[in-house]
Amino acid sequence: MELTKTVKSKTRLYRIWQNIKNRCYNTNTSKYKYYGGRGITMYKEWINSFDSFSEWAIENGYTSDLSIDRINNDGNYEPNNCRW
Repeated sequence: MELTKTVKSKTRLYRIWQNIKNRCYNTNTSKYKYYGGRGITMYKEWINSFDSFSEWAIENGYTSDLSIDRINNDGNYEPNNCRW
């Protein structure tokens, strides 16, 4: 069963996705200077597609007790630089 957009937006994974976007692109967030301000971006396939991010997350071991981590702290949020 496919989740509706409203239901998806209430999930922890959706909040993680939204927070990554905010850190990278929203100059009004307090953490922007540590991410977007340093040039950290988000994988283009993920920016406008929660489904794409979610699919990658599930395929790569996401569980609700894990957080996302960038392997190279100076690298972007992208499939080959992220892990759970």
